[in-house]
Amino acid sequence: MKPKADLPSKEASSQNDENQNWLQRLSKSNDFVHEHTSIKEENPFWLSYYRTLISSDILHQDVLPFLNEQLSLEELKSVIPVQEILCTNDPKVIIENLMRGFLALQRHDQDEECLLINIANSKFRDVSIAMMESSTVGPQVGFIEELDTNLNLIRKRLPVPELLVIEMKVGELSKTNVAVIYMDGIADPENVNTVVQRINDVQYDHIQDSAYLSSMIEDNTNSLFPQSISTERVDRVAAGLTEGKIIIAVDGSPNLVLVPVTLIESFIAMEDYSYSWIIGNFFRLIRFFTLYISGLATPLYVAIMTYHYELIPAPLLETLVGSRATVPFPPFLEALMLEIMIEMVKEAGIRLPFKIGQSLGVVGGIVIGQAVVEAGLTSNVLLILVGLGTLASYTSPVYKFSNTVRFIKFPVIILSQWFGLFGVFLGWQFTQIHLLRLTSLGRPYLSLYPIRSTSFQDLWFRLPFSKQQENPTTLRPQKKRKATGNRENPEPVNDFYE
Repeated sequence: MKPKADLPSKEASSQNDENQNWLQRLSKSNDFVHEHTSIKEENPFWLSYYRTLISSDILHQDVLPFLNEQLSLEELKSVIPVQEILCTNDPKVIIENLMRGFLALQRHDQDEECLLINIANSKFRDVSIAMMESSTVGPQVGFIEELDTNLNLIRKRLPVPELLVIEMKVGELSKTNVAVIYMDGIADPENVNTVVQRINDVQYDHIQDSAYLSSMIEDNTNSLFPQSISTERVDRVAAGLTEGKIIIAVDGSPNLVLVPVTLIESFIAMEDYSYSWIIGNFFRLIRFFTLYISGLATPLYVAIMTYHYELIPAPLLETLVGSRATVPFPPFLEALMLEIMIEMVKEAGIRLPFKIGQSLGVVGGIVIGQAVVEAGLTSNVLLILVGLGTLASYTSPVYKFSNTVRFIKFPVIILSQWFGLFGVFLGWQFTQIHLLRLTSLGRPYLSLYPIRSTSFQDLWFRLPFSKQQENPTTLRPQKKRKATGNRENPEPVNDFYE
């Protein structure tokens, strides 16, 4: 029993050691400052902070002028004109807040209790247009890397108390602030609980971007298809919230994550809602069919030119044979070489500085493509097909999805070389089966079965706003209807007035 009696005293002594050593622990870094505000050491106050995290203007204008030796720390808390101030003696809380840009104020050097004052330097880039999801019409505002600013942009779009935010910290070392945002009374509570639980279960040292978190909480982390939508558009986030989606915002990332999602949502651009519903449907269907153009153009060329010449009409066959007369490679190597070359040009254009990369993407693609055709290393017909497929892959408003479409064609090209058209069929059947089994937050990703009536209101097709009466049932929203009434169309005016 004696060892048990000694436990409280050991815990107390370890707590005292920790209180005395947090200064020594932080002082190992050269950018940590522990200084006295007076020449005489017996006078208060002592300041501790990281000079690389704090704003010197706030320190000298809003903190130092208000330090009064006659006031206690609790009294100073109501005098200093800074919003976030707390008084504590917990060394873990002190260290955590000092790393966030707080100032630790002590009356004497060895005091356990200190006042933590938020004087963090919060300089970020200004709110600008969405860089990855640009549009010609409609709102242009995009998110930035600062979490509070992003929440401000969302609340300006949805100024209702039903918009709720759950804040968490993720990352053993990075301690990244993460916010889960949803509409109370619309979003399914089961979806909210699932997202919160999956984020809390994440065990990783650093979370630098929302892409880290989205890939860790997806239903199938090995799938090529993104089971969430990453967006920097405020209007897409606001529209998703009103339908019942859950938003994940990560401090330091301008891209917010929407869950759950379906495959067809990767073809929906917010610009569609700025046009007539007929024109919006036309553009949406074009994006949908470009998926097949991008994934099938090159594999079909390889399969037909290798095994199925009889499928080509005679006039076209003469053109194809003439274009490949000087090509020393089989169609498979020819297509693979050209596809990889296109990807190399794209990657080089992205990695180089903006002005150089833009010139390289245009000039390099034209010069290299023309040189390859003139050298007889590939046919001009295949060059057209590869260029058409590459353009088609970029029609998706979601950049991650366009990467998936471009990657899928490579295994299908290999299957087309082995089995011809049957290989192309196998590749796309495997893709269809995978999509049918795939889920996003437990909800069907393909949304083909069972057939929902709401899928024909604003998913597969976009009806007029007056016909969009219900929220998507795939999200299981608590609020079923999103329209309270319809405006009746006016009667046509008679040419003859009474």
